[in-house]
Amino acid sequence: MKDYIVRAMAANGQIRAFAATTRDTVEEARARHNMSPIAATALGRLLTGGAMMGAMMKSDADILTIQIKGNGPIGQMTVTADPKGNVKGFVSNPEVMLPLKDGKMDIAGAVGIGVLSVIKDIGLKEPYVGDTILITSEIADDLTYYFATSEQVPSSVGLGVLMSKDNTVREAGGFIIQLMPDATEELIDKLEKRIKEITSVTEMLEQGMTPEQILEHILGDMDLEILDTIPARFYCNCSKDRVSKAVMSIGKKDLQEMIDDNKPIEVNCHFCNSHYTFDVEELQEMLAAVSR
Repeated sequence: MKDYIVRAMAANGQIRAFAATTRDTVEEARARHNMSPIAATALGRLLTGGAMMGAMMKSDADILTIQIKGNGPIGQMTVTADPKGNVKGFVSNPEVMLPLKDGKMDIAGAVGIGVLSVIKDIGLKEPYVGDTILITSEIADDLTYYFATSEQVPSSVGLGVLMSKDNTVREAGGFIIQLMPDATEELIDKLEKRIKEITSVTEMLEQGMTPEQILEHILGDMDLEILDTIPARFYCNCSKDRVSKAVMSIGKKDLQEMIDDNKPIEVNCHFCNSHYTFDVEELQEMLAAVSR
């Protein structure tokens, strides 16, 4: 089953919902960054949440970035997504290891306390930035809190990643359910009760539930209507040309110093871990272009 995001409505438009399956996306991130199981799980949750939040954006050119800056050993986590289901991300310390806590991975311990930032670049002069504190550092709760405080949208976010014994990603997915402004008190009470009854997302993934089945499980008796599905994937738009522009932006003096060293340089993309090498001749061409 390929990765995809489902968009849905329920209760005659009083609820909007998203659900996703992201196993391949998270596994690609794990493999590209050679991540430990705890780093893959933490970033996998954020990639899944980011993919669904990207699908909420209106214009194809919109870009959503989520950053988590905690004081834990995993360091900073960054995910970027667009409305077409493309998502990418990285963590500062992909090889982080921590002992289990109560028999489970200690995601909160790896992330630590800190701040979650959501940056939306929607073509305005300045991007929209919403900052909230990390309330549990488990990621789903922190995104739920972000929606409630920064966007004033009562939401429930559930995210899960299951690892195999060989440390590859077995399952990944999640949901975001949001109440619209016209939601009745009766519906709010009913949904809150239902959310409390839900077992963890990982349990639903363990049972092999699809995004449609996850939404059916939660909203099936509330006139659930699936609107559309969007393919999701780990995708980075870096290229040698884009990276060369970044190298050129450092200025003539630094470029000249690199040329004087008479050695090729290697530049790595944070997001996808691709390596780009520029030989001295290419650096000279860049310097000539900057000097024009």
